[in-house]
Formats: sequence, C-alpha cells, structure tokens
Amino acid sequence: MRYPLIAALVAFAALVAPIASAEDAPKDIKGIYLMSDYPAVTVRPGETSTVNLKLQNYALAPERLALSVGDVPTGWTATLMGGGQPIAAAMPATNSSVSLELRLDVPKNAAVGTHTLTVKAAGGTTTAQLPIAITLAKDLPAKLTLTPQLPELRGNSKSSFEFQLGIKNDSGKKLTVSLSAQTPQYFDASFTEGYGSQELNAVPIDPGQTKNVKLKVTPPNTAAAGSYKVVARVGAEDASATADLTMDISGQPRLEISGREGLVSTRASAGKETSVPVVVTNNGTAPADSVELSGSAPNGWKITFDPKTVEHIAPGANKEVQALITPTEKAIAGDYVTTIRASARGESASTTFRVTVTTSTLWGIAGVGIIGIALLVMVGAVARFGRR
Repeated sequence: MRYPLIAALVAFAALVAPIASAEDAPKDIKGIYLMSDYPAVTVRPGETSTVNLKLQNYALAPERLALSVGDVPTGWTATLMGGGQPIAAAMPATNSSVSLELRLDVPKNAAVGTHTLTVKAAGGTTTAQLPIAITLAKDLPAKLTLTPQLPELRGNSKSSFEFQLGIKNDSGKKLTVSLSAQTPQYFDASFTEGYGSQELNAVPIDPGQTKNVKLKVTPPNTAAAGSYKVVARVGAEDASATADLTMDISGQPRLEISGREGLVSTRASAGKETSVPVVVTNNGTAPADSVELSGSAPNGWKITFDPKTVEHIAPGANKEVQALITPTEKAIAGDYVTTIRASARGESASTTFRVTVTTSTLWGIAGVGIIGIALLVMVGAVARFGRR
C-alpha cells in the first residue's frame, strides 16, 4: 500500500509541474528568441565591455543551439560567455531561458563610430539572431547623482546638523569629485567620510560606484528659530549634481546676569542683610521659563533671593530680582567675592559680585571704649608712680 501511494504522488507532481510552467509562458508566443535589456551601448576604445543577453525558449522542445557572433570589426574580440567561461552552444529548456554575456575587447586604435554585431543561435529546426549596436566614443560624458539619506533635520542653535549623502559616479571612468555647500551667512559647513572624522574637499569614485560622505553644518549660537536651506553640491569635469537640504532650528534661551546699570559691587555691614539688585537677561531666541537663582558666598555668609524663581523671561527681555546677602557677624572689614547663578532648560549663566564689608557700629563703640579704658589706666599709672 505504501509504495503505490508514493508512486501515485510522484506521477501527479510530474503532471502538474509542466502545466504550471506552461501557464507562466505567454500563450500566443512560440519559438527561440535572443534578447537583451540594452541592445545598443557606448564603450571606449581600449577597454573591455560586457553586454548581457538571454536565450529564451517559448513552448518548444529543448534543442541544442549553436552560438556565434557575426560582423565583428577587424581587430576586435567578441566572446560569448556562460557560467563564467567561453561557450559555443546553449540548450534552454521548454519555457525557460539561459543567461549569456557578450564580452567585447576593443583595441585602442579602433575608429570612433557605431558598429553593429549580430549574435546568432542556430539549431536544426529554428534560428534566432539579435543585432547589437556598439558605439565607440573617446570620452563618455561624466554623470553624477547626489542622494541625501535624510534631507531635513531638526535641532537647536547649539546642534550640529549631520546630513548623510550618497554620491554615485554614473560615468564610465573614475572621477575625482569636488565637494561644496551653500549655507546661510555665518553657518559653518564641512565634509567628512561617511564613517570617519577626516575633513574632505574631494573624493575619488570608481565607475558605477557610490561613495557615502557626511555634510556637517553648524549654525551660530545667535541663529533665530526657523527653517534654513542648505544646498550640497558635487562636481567633476563637466558634470555636477546638487541636493536641497533643510535645517529646522528650534529656539534656545541664552541667559546673562548683571547688576542694575551694570554695577557688580556693593557694600554690606557684618551681620546685617543687604539687598543687591540682580538683572537676569534672556538674549536667546526662545523664552526662558522657571529660571532658578542660586549663589555662593564666603563660609558663614547667607545668600537668598527674592524671588527665588522667575517664571518667564521672553527673548530679548530681562527681569530684576533681589539678592539678599548677609555677611557673618565676625567678618572683618575688606572686600569679598560672591557668585550668583541662573539656570533654565539646560541653560545657565553666572557672574561675580564684589562685596565690601564694614564692621558694625557696636563693634566700633566697643573698640573706642576699650581704647578709652586703656588710656585711663595708663594715665593713672603715670600719676601714681610718677610722684614716687
């Protein structure tokens, strides 16, 4: 039971397979055909070129077909290749094809012009042939294409925008391709290798190959929020290509701290609180929200702010707060340095204030009293011991 069942399945598969292949073939076409995607090409003298061919069998029984190339100009070498080696015959199965290559070796002194070669496949019952037009040109025109991976990037004025670009040499010869970029004023641009840091002005690209490079564009810190256009350009000989790129820059606050009217010094008494006006300015391109104030002072001093947090400073605007500085009671007279800081959304700024400390009046009165007592003691001693 087992073996007859297997034999039946094999016989069924054998019947179905030809039916499926026949359905894939065109129903109204029958015969042997030689075909090529590019039956007319341009090559340079002194070089080897290859034309891809296909020998197609539509609805005929397999047959051995002799292959040949006719009308080959004197001095040229035309070789039919199959499977990586020279061939003289092919045998495509029913509703199937065989891939071929016509390899041409053209001498350097070949005359410029167009020559037509004929590829022929001949069997006992059928024949197919295909004319191939070969045009010789001393110099093929250079051709470049430039393709950005991501043509639009977003960041802030502190970002570096890095565009990945693919440069393809569609020419028949090696090209040295120059690189340049047109950017808005004060924007810096440089080209590097796709996966390196070496800056480039030009890159060599082999025929038909693609080279990846990176265009890095850095805006100035003062760049306002908005959309900026960059044009990447590549060129070689008489060929060039461009790519339009876009940088979307979001606003960024930029803080500065100063005293009122630019004054960054004050006077304070030891042990007493002094209010110092501090001006926080936003010179950026976006609002500064929740600006936190902080400060550092000599050991034992106290520094607070009124208010501690500024809720909102618009671009180009400023807000004034009070820094409340209290020197320690034991501070001696002299100049001291305090540092005041402001921070918001990763932005920060700081400046130093010079504080001149004077001793309190109480300590001055006490000092005078001590000096007076010392003088009285001295006078008493002189009077007493002087009479002796």
